[in-house]
Amino acid sequence: MFESLTEKLEAALKSLSGQGRITELNIAGTMREIRRALLEADVNYQVAREFTERVKEKALGTKVLTSVSPGQQLVKIVYDELVRLLGSEQVDINLSPNPPTVILVAGLQGSGKTTFCAKLALFFKKKGRAPLLAAADVYRPAAVDQLKTLAASINVPAYSIEEDGRVVQDAVRVAREAVQEARRTARDIVIIDTAGRLHIDEAMMREVEQIKEAVRPHEILFVVDSMTGQDAVNTAKAFNERLDFDGVVLTKLDGDTRGGAALSIRSVVNKPIKFASTGEKLDALTPFYPDRMAQRILGMGDVVSLVERAQEQYDARQAEKLRRKLRSADFNLEDFYEQLQRIKKMGSLRELIGMIPGMGRYIKDLDVDDDAFKHIEAMILSMTPEERRNPDIIDASRRRRIARGSGMEVSDVNQLLRQFKEMRKMMKSMSKLMGKGRAVDLRQLLSGRL
Repeated sequence: MFESLTEKLEAALKSLSGQGRITELNIAGTMREIRRALLEADVNYQVAREFTERVKEKALGTKVLTSVSPGQQLVKIVYDELVRLLGSEQVDINLSPNPPTVILVAGLQGSGKTTFCAKLALFFKKKGRAPLLAAADVYRPAAVDQLKTLAASINVPAYSIEEDGRVVQDAVRVAREAVQEARRTARDIVIIDTAGRLHIDEAMMREVEQIKEAVRPHEILFVVDSMTGQDAVNTAKAFNERLDFDGVVLTKLDGDTRGGAALSIRSVVNKPIKFASTGEKLDALTPFYPDRMAQRILGMGDVVSLVERAQEQYDARQAEKLRRKLRSADFNLEDFYEQLQRIKKMGSLRELIGMIPGMGRYIKDLDVDDDAFKHIEAMILSMTPEERRNPDIIDASRRRRIARGSGMEVSDVNQLLRQFKEMRKMMKSMSKLMGKGRAVDLRQLLSGRL
């Protein structure tokens, strides 16, 4: 999402390289380029102007350390100001000490509101909570069915009211009764999905206000489609004036957008961004960390988020089992297939590569295909369990059968087996080298203690 902005900011900051110190003269052009980059990214004009003024003021008032160059000093100042612009620190959901916690979710139609409700339910379920979804979007065709389908996929109850086979169009009643149902069934979180419109509508606003009055939510979240740019900021401002919401959720951050909404919305409505949503998968939801986002915007990567995603896929027992297999060369195609599935659950390949420091600037030149594993998976799944556990038994006739079963060529099967054999040999060698020196525990690696 921030590729273009990252590229332009890097170019602007490079203009100070070779300078002995920061002066009003040599920083003027850099500030002009940074402001232009922000405006082209659809950042609010007032926000962009105030941002560059603060950076300039800090840069001119800061003594350049002898150990760093003026360019490096300015990068640090820009980073600090980006973090401040995005909210300074991560802000959690307001959870009630007396369950259930009621979370009201509002936003325009098409912003990804209903999908976010299911994502949030899964997010809390993973933390040991017992959420309940309330289908208060009673007007949009199939909205209730959509929420129920999403809820069923994560094994979370969804509350709705139907009479004579038809959805009762009383959103306030649905919200109120959903809270009562949560108390009756010992559910500690209620997430209310409200109706949206294609644009700000008085009837919609009045209904959400009535729901707020009826259930007195502990948290109101406004969901905004980050691909709508400045329209998203204007919409957030209108909703905040009526609802006084507690936080913002940015959806579709994986889209081809310029990122202006993410950088503007915090300053305009003075409310924290609490979650960032990418993709359609229900586990593609992360708390919003201003410092990590600022690092990614400046092309510094996001190692902490990468490690956290890895930790979600590996517990200590699995990590130890994998380590033993690698050291003894027992790692087989079944294990390889399992690791592919874990990597896929961590997110898109493009996103994961972007989290590696220094790689952000190269992503635009990389042809990263998230379906790259499909052919490999097809070939592995066309093998028998015995063949997956012992690839050495796969002779010419078996290779022909695997190729036919996966829709691939025999040469593709040969390449897979050859590369797997080389990879296993390399892993065994690395494991031996690490064993001769300091023993490396994968749990330490994933937790960042290595």
